[in-house]
Amino acid sequence: MLLGTWNLENLYRPGGPSGPKDKSAYETKLAALAAVVTALDPDVLGVQEVGEPEALADLLETVGGTWHAALSAYPDGRGIRVGVISRTPLEVLADTRAYPARLRPVQADDSGAASDGSGRGFLAVETVTPAGPLRVAVAHLKSKLLSYPGDRFFPRDEGERARYGAYALYRRAAEATALRALADDLLAGDGRDRDVAVLGDLNDEVQAATTQILLGPPGSEIGTRGFETPDGGDAARLWNVAPLIPADRRYSRINSGRRELIDHILTSHRLVHRLTSAGTGTGADAGPGAPDGLRFPSVELDPAVRRNEPGSDHAPVWVRID
Repeated sequence: MLLGTWNLENLYRPGGPSGPKDKSAYETKLAALAAVVTALDPDVLGVQEVGEPEALADLLETVGGTWHAALSAYPDGRGIRVGVISRTPLEVLADTRAYPARLRPVQADDSGAASDGSGRGFLAVETVTPAGPLRVAVAHLKSKLLSYPGDRFFPRDEGERARYGAYALYRRAAEATALRALADDLLAGDGRDRDVAVLGDLNDEVQAATTQILLGPPGSEIGTRGFETPDGGDAARLWNVAPLIPADRRYSRINSGRRELIDHILTSHRLVHRLTSAGTGTGADAGPGAPDGLRFPSVELDPAVRRNEPGSDHAPVWVRID
């Protein structure tokens, strides 16, 4: 089976403040997204940046075939949320934005306002795939893209830039901690015998401190001497599949001309030892800088410039499971 994650980039119906301006641009976007889903042919796909549930329904109708979908009931302030689409029925296990009980709210801006939960809900589902029962959590952590009071994307000075960079990091770290708590619930101390995956746009790279929070007990990473040696941490660990992705394709977004892997799949002990391959995109390169057959542009500081662009500014990340 194929398990993946993909940020769909502002999947809204036309006419709103964030979606395509007209029906033609919307249909072009749907066609571009559907082409990737068809080429990828996932059994289970975690999705991010779903604006309206109706827009996801439009996408699945464009793809065709039988799909099951679940969406978080906790969008962020501009209406985007996470979800899962699957070829097999889905049971929702959790839908939450809560921080763990002992984690206090964190400062969110210059006013001193505090964030007491994740900006977007985490969704956890269970499905029975051809490869057996699978538990999946999907997340979209706080963006590295900084925004400032008055809907600005550019700071007034370096002091403001540094402060808001810190606020974003506080929030992303707290969200990663909350996501790890949800993963603990799904693993239930039984990662050696339970297939669990955490999927999503984590908005940071493999070695970032926020991403590392999700791994659990240290040691045994893919590619290290400890990977094939069982130890007491295996029941609670998650393994990032990034080292299995070919080095020349180990990125899911291009940010100001720089390639970065910010979309991740982490798996339990039982699952990581059943992976046969991992990758980004669909495998049909269109040329330099494009990890799949779609146009894959470099994103810049102002996200509004891509409002009418087709497809997504992210590539899907996927694994094959025996």
